[in-house]
Amino acid sequence: MRTNIVLDDKLVDEGLKLSGLKTKRELVSTALQEFVQSRKRKNMMDLYGSNGLDPDYDYKKLRIGEE
Repeated sequence: MRTNIVLDDKLVDEGLKLSGLKTKRELVSTALQEFVQSRKRKNMMDLYGSNGLDPDYDYKKLRIGEE
C-alpha cells in the first residue's frame, strides 16, 4: 500500500544510524514489523497467573533430566 506520511527527520536519522538500514522505507517497514510482533507477544504474567510462576513447575526435576 502506497501512502504519504510526515516523519520526524531527527528520529528517522537516528533510526537509520541505529539499525544500519539504508532507506526510510526499510526503516518504517522494520519498525512496523517489530511493533506488530511486540503487540502479539503475550505478557509472561498472563501465561502463568498473577504470581508469575506455574504452580506445577519443578526445577529440580529438570536438573536431573526427569519430565
